[in-house]
Amino acid sequence: MSQTTKSWTKWAGPAFWIAILGVVAYLIVRNIGVVGNVLVVLLGFGAVVLVHEFGHFITAKLGGIKVEAFSICMPPTLLGIRRTKSGFKFRILPSFSRQEEDETPEEQDEATEYRIGLFPFGGYVKLLGQEDTGPVKQVDDPRSFTRKPVPIRMAVLAAGVTLNVISAAIIFMVVFLVGIRLTPPVVGGVIPRSPAAEAGLQPGDEFVEINGKSKALDFSDIGIAAALSASDEKVPVTIRRADGSLIETALVARGLGRSFREFGIFDPLSLTISQVSEPNLLRDRTGLLPGDRVVAVNGNTVEHYWQFDQIVAQTLTPTVRIAAERKVADGMETVETRLPLDWAAAENGEVPTEADLGNIYSLVPRLRVMGVSREEALNSSQDDTKRLRPGDIIIAAADTEYPTYRELREITTSHEGRSLPLKVLRTDANGVEQTLTVSVKPRKPPGEERVIIGFLPVLDAQHAVVAKAIATEGNPAGLDIPRGAKIVGVNGKPVASFFDVITEVQRWQGQPVTLQYRLDGAIEGGVTLPIEQGKLTASVKSLLAETVPFKQLDRLYQAQNPIDAIGMGYRRTLGFIAQTYVTLARLIKGLIGPDNLMGPVGIITLSYRIVAQQPLVHYAYFLGLISATIAVINFLPLPPFDGGLIVLMLIEKIKGSALTERTQGIVAYAGWMLVLALLVYVTFNDIVRSFFSS
Repeated sequence: MSQTTKSWTKWAGPAFWIAILGVVAYLIVRNIGVVGNVLVVLLGFGAVVLVHEFGHFITAKLGGIKVEAFSICMPPTLLGIRRTKSGFKFRILPSFSRQEEDETPEEQDEATEYRIGLFPFGGYVKLLGQEDTGPVKQVDDPRSFTRKPVPIRMAVLAAGVTLNVISAAIIFMVVFLVGIRLTPPVVGGVIPRSPAAEAGLQPGDEFVEINGKSKALDFSDIGIAAALSASDEKVPVTIRRADGSLIETALVARGLGRSFREFGIFDPLSLTISQVSEPNLLRDRTGLLPGDRVVAVNGNTVEHYWQFDQIVAQTLTPTVRIAAERKVADGMETVETRLPLDWAAAENGEVPTEADLGNIYSLVPRLRVMGVSREEALNSSQDDTKRLRPGDIIIAAADTEYPTYRELREITTSHEGRSLPLKVLRTDANGVEQTLTVSVKPRKPPGEERVIIGFLPVLDAQHAVVAKAIATEGNPAGLDIPRGAKIVGVNGKPVASFFDVITEVQRWQGQPVTLQYRLDGAIEGGVTLPIEQGKLTASVKSLLAETVPFKQLDRLYQAQNPIDAIGMGYRRTLGFIAQTYVTLARLIKGLIGPDNLMGPVGIITLSYRIVAQQPLVHYAYFLGLISATIAVINFLPLPPFDGGLIVLMLIEKIKGSALTERTQGIVAYAGWMLVLALLVYVTFNDIVRSFFSS
């Protein structure tokens, strides 16, 4: 080899790495804010992984096992330091072509090499004779992992999990010493006919004790108590009402059509508008901006979201008037806006009988599509005219014309996995109505009991067209109006919508009222409401037609002293460990699908959002959760996880000898194939959710 070639080979590696570092430095300077957030995410998540590896490292050292390498961050190695008999040996910016094993036997027999990797994401430990990707190496060296007694090897493997649990508890202790805002255990809403509803719980109620636990309760404790309860177990709770009175009762968690047992309670919301990615779009749609706080609805002062929701539900006009406080340069100002309303088709989508349908004086309006789920949009035909769209009015489902919500639920269930034709009335950009037929395929999501189409139905209050007249408590016979009839007048005064119908009926204050209707544009008729109109009701509830992103209600959770912080950290760690095991059990039983899991890409994406949008204490809290979760995952009895390797060692202890290398290899490779397949699947879903979700 020529001298020139040798010189080039000598300097090529360092020159390459200097160039790479120069490019990285340039990008960092140009995007310092984003890079700073990314580094916080990587260093935080990497620290959780590094703690796990450090547990293996320190226990192996104490057990007399040779640790060949311990790396902070991941390869390629930027710096390697090893203590030798003649002093310290350094490796700086090794090239990609140099293999770590290409060392002399004398070098390999030296002390542990401590490394710093290029990628700030975790770390790893390399033990003599221990392999993660295949059968263990049988090495004659007495310092080899395989030459140590089973209890020592098990201790080395269990140490990583143990340190993750300890670090999670420490993280939570620090978090609660600093203080963090979490959602309190307040009832935001109650699902009809749920255990909470049967127990008489109301929006605004607060849990002060759950199954004997009362310290630092937050909303997650409610879900955990329900999920961990045994079948038909009565969970004792103490509730504090808005007036301060205490109520003791018991709740029995049920499935409620979903993959987990629950009490039937919605998260509490605040009256403050949360941050959004497009505030100008929010202002154009609603007249509100992030940070605004709603203070009045229809002239009524409100202090809690449940009061706001109650007033909106009882407002049977096309819009609701909202007043909100907004911070400005010189103080606060009050802004007013009007938001459009829709009518819910049924409370929580449950209609055991026709009488549970939303109706106006026993008249059920047609169904209209308020929104379509992303899954339904993806599963629909590529022809946009054949897709279900927001604003579509359903005028037929299969062979049923003008189906009510209850009838549509029955039709949907009977068409599970099969094509279901829907005839819809659609208004184009020019205001022209046209009738189209779209095809949908009802499906049952993993772990769910309900067959769904994938859209949010509301009642078509903007038109006075009757889907069906039903018998109600106020009118057992129902009104004699045919399906598809359009109400055109109330006591002779023209009406165009059900809003108009309600307004005109209320004007007559108990006097006889006749509704005139038209069918197919020609046949006309009329019906008279019963004389005792005090019993007739408009059994519908309104909801906002425009999405308003209210922040979740939060409260400061802060330990009074270090002893209190220890208790709060301990309880929170156990809670998250239990929650992780419950999630895994649901996955194994098929109650939830892998779609609900989150992989590295999803975790990093979520971490970045937390770091960028919330105080760092929230990211620390998230890292505590991740550390507890890693502990559970790594203790699963499945190779290549630590728990699976411990199981193999228990077999070795019982059997008296280790499994053959061939058997260990089959088990290890099978485990890795399963893990890698799941990792690829969840990573794909993470990418779709993070970058392509609408």
